[in-house]
Formats: sequence, C-alpha cells, structure tokens
Amino acid sequence: RVRATKQPLVITQRGRAAAVMISVEAYERAEHERQILRVLARGEREIRAGKGHDLDDVLEEADRLLADE
Repeated sequence: RVRATKQPLVITQRGRAAAVMISVEAYERAEHERQILRVLARGEREIRAGKGHDLDDVLEEADRLLADE
C-alpha cells in the first residue's frame, strides 16, 4: 500500500500514532535531504566562526587556477 500510493502509513497503538511507514524511496530521499541540510548547517557555523571565504576571493582564485592550466 505504501509503495502503491506513495503516501506514508501511520501506525497507531491504542488510538495514538506510534510509527510511520514510508517507502524506501521516500526514506532515501529524506536521508539525502537531511545530509544536505547538515552540510549547509556546518557551513553556516563555519561562516559565523569566521572560517568562511569571500565568494569573490574564491572565484578569483578559481580563475587563476584555471588560467594556469
């Protein structure tokens, strides 16, 4: 049913939601999105800590590296 409808299935216990069953595809997509969010959050923390790099500086360095090839 979950695979066919692509909708999560809420499993109840004593009338209250106890678990949610989702398709493997939905689970894998959610995990991938969660990983991306973790990377973005880490980047935000690094920027706040002053560890980030200015975009213009990065692009200039990339241009220099590509020009040297």
